[in-house]
Amino acid sequence: MEDKNNAIEVRGLYKSFKISYDKPQTLKERLLFWNRDKVEHKLILKNISLNIKKGETVALVGTNGSGKSTLLKLMTKILYPNKGKLETQGKLTSLLELGAGFHPDFTGRENIYFNASIFGLTRKEIDARIEDIIAFSELEEFIDNPVRTYSSGMYMRLAFSIAINVDADILLIDEILAVGDQHFQERCFDKLTELGESDKTIVFVSHDLGSVEKLCDRAIWIYKGELKADGDPTYVIEQYLDQISIDHQEKRKEGIKKADTMKKRNTYNGVGFIDVPKGYQEVNNDLNHAVFEGWELNEHPQSRIRVEIDGNSLDVKRKDRPDVFVVYDGLYGGFEANDKAGWEVEVDVTKLNPGEHKITLITETPEGQLITKEENVFRVVEVSK
Repeated sequence: MEDKNNAIEVRGLYKSFKISYDKPQTLKERLLFWNRDKVEHKLILKNISLNIKKGETVALVGTNGSGKSTLLKLMTKILYPNKGKLETQGKLTSLLELGAGFHPDFTGRENIYFNASIFGLTRKEIDARIEDIIAFSELEEFIDNPVRTYSSGMYMRLAFSIAINVDADILLIDEILAVGDQHFQERCFDKLTELGESDKTIVFVSHDLGSVEKLCDRAIWIYKGELKADGDPTYVIEQYLDQISIDHQEKRKEGIKKADTMKKRNTYNGVGFIDVPKGYQEVNNDLNHAVFEGWELNEHPQSRIRVEIDGNSLDVKRKDRPDVFVVYDGLYGGFEANDKAGWEVEVDVTKLNPGEHKITLITETPEGQLITKEENVFRVVEVSK
């Protein structure tokens, strides 16, 4: 290590994967078509260099496929780089894949011994910690059942409980906390906060940007395999969201071109584009429902999103920053492009807690090609009675 205060050092890291096409499936095909095995090397990470100091809590952010999980696997030595150097200092434990290191026919208790021993604990050390592991997981009732009978959330509870009790210097987590229920997620984040205030180093991948800002000292943004930003979480998240907005605009431009070609087929599967709303309105949660409506389609799909309460239409505010909790999720079947048609979905406001809520609309071609994705929010306020 160049600096003894660093827990992780990465220098000039490159990682690629070999992708095979037209691979022979049988011995006969291999003998007859031995020269037809087309191979492509796809570069996933490009010249990544960074330091993570002891005691830091760092998030890796980025879109799916950007290389975050690959970088985490390189840190655990599950994968090795094609070029460059990666060093870690201290005992390391990881939560990368749900159920990794568990035997499905072993009970939860047996898997604690099995999994913790992989992390380097002795039988005596596991004996001293097993009650704490079981208590944190809240699986006392199921701990002597085979883990193949566990749900994905129960898997995550057990795996996380083991990982935080092996007393590692470095903890690596890859998105699996999203599997658990809200109560256990809160306990996990409280525990991560506690560990972050100690001398433990935590690196985790997350799409929950609110948690990134709350928990982390730093955020690292990986974009198309390259390190684009590294620093204060709020700053990095702003850069990340700005790029998402730019990418969506590029896709939208491409979508308009594709929409011109789709006119010949005279069909759209979706609800059209959303105009930028004018104002920010509030909806009282003592009303029975709110109606979200889209208006007629023109030559190019254009629609306006409003909230209609008792016949009065109110504009709602567009918010680019994504929310993380979905209340309603549904599809509209589609309509002819030349029809003066629209759509309507009724939302029971009484089921929504006070605060901001989001509605997302997606326009796509019949083949499923994304044309545009737009999001709007409205605020539900509690009425004093």
